[in-house]
Amino acid sequence: MQLFSETSFIIDGPKGRENVRFRCLTLLIALLPAAVWAADPELPAGFRPLFNGQDFTGWHGMPHFDPVVLNAMPEEERAAQLKKWNDDIPLHWKVENGVIINDGSGVYLTTDESFSDYELLVDYKMLPKGDSGIYLKNNPQVQIWDYTEAGGKWKLGADKGSGGLWNNSPGAPGKDPLVLADRPFGEWNSLRIIQVGARTSVWLNGQLVVDHALMENYFHRDRPLLPSGQIQLQTHGSEIQWRNIALREIGTEEANDFLRAAAGTGFQSIFNGKDFTGWQGATESYEIIDGAIRGKVGKGDVLFTAKEYGDFDVALEFKLPPAGNNGLAIRYPGEGNAAYGAMCELQVLDSEHEKYAHIDPRQAHGSVYGMVPAARGYLRPTGTWNFEYVRVHGPRITVELNGFQILDADVSKVTEFMANSPHPGKDRTSGYFGFAGHQDPVEFRQIEIREETP
Repeated sequence: MQLFSETSFIIDGPKGRENVRFRCLTLLIALLPAAVWAADPELPAGFRPLFNGQDFTGWHGMPHFDPVVLNAMPEEERAAQLKKWNDDIPLHWKVENGVIINDGSGVYLTTDESFSDYELLVDYKMLPKGDSGIYLKNNPQVQIWDYTEAGGKWKLGADKGSGGLWNNSPGAPGKDPLVLADRPFGEWNSLRIIQVGARTSVWLNGQLVVDHALMENYFHRDRPLLPSGQIQLQTHGSEIQWRNIALREIGTEEANDFLRAAAGTGFQSIFNGKDFTGWQGATESYEIIDGAIRGKVGKGDVLFTAKEYGDFDVALEFKLPPAGNNGLAIRYPGEGNAAYGAMCELQVLDSEHEKYAHIDPRQAHGSVYGMVPAARGYLRPTGTWNFEYVRVHGPRITVELNGFQILDADVSKVTEFMANSPHPGKDRTSGYFGFAGHQDPVEFRQIEIREETP
């Protein structure tokens, strides 16, 4: 049996804030496929099969197509389009002896389910001159192709091998694989892919070829990837075969560990989890609960570090109560309102709560308050720990939330301010790091800073 389900996310489009619903087929896993895989000793713990070894239950057809456009279609038009694509599957796809075979043409085989943070295992075998890949969150792609000179695509980078995020920008991390790991034609290759948010690592035949790279949004370069999306088996050029397709969804704690590793080394903890050693300011406005700093209800002043910082990176976890509000004080002078006197306040806000339905985009979570809006729709559910990684280098600030880069701003170039209120501190080059308050019990933990020396 198959059912339709919907997820939704917020984008800031040309007409303003839009709530986009992503409608997809959701599979109710049949008992028989699960039993088949349960008997397979090679399926690692925690994984479940996406392919039952017999037919295309749980899959549908979809070519290279912008999912935002698809889901903006009227329901009847979208259903007709999906039917047309599904009718194409038997023309080019078949299953033989537990293996999916495609003739090199047709729509891409696409999971009915959508996924957010996960580990994916896939085996593939291709013929000469093949050019294929795996779309993640409906986005191209982990590249698979003929790596030989005879394949005719060395000018496109095929000489470097498969496994790279080929549609990333030239020179961007992950675009080219770190090593050539392809096996000769006629042999099965094994891919292992971990994706948390847009952060992606890929192993090909046991060798790391992409290391925690941000996968770029091919269809909308100015936005992060969709919060969740489907997996697609791309194919064109020559026959390709697929087998042993399995997936393990990744929980919050493991996801945050993966993202902390992506941030790199050199971080130093600035909170001991026990008391306010190394902090100053409004210590009476905060309390320490279970190793986290939590704001007291009705208390709203700034808690900040004893040390000043110039250029730095900060990695931390935070948890919002419903409609919760706080902020990260960046290069704070030690007194006054962080939103105006500091270089900036980076919003920490449950901005998808109905209370904030009509806020200025420059007030949404991750925004440079009053100056630059962040992409919306990437917070985890209220009451869940989020991971945030912020880089402050000169006048430039980037914010990565749960593996999605939601802000990249040069505040020195800002000339328009919310409510026409100037921010006199925006050009500060050093100051304290802290939390701006705002009277809600927002929690912060595992707070680490990496200083950048001139």
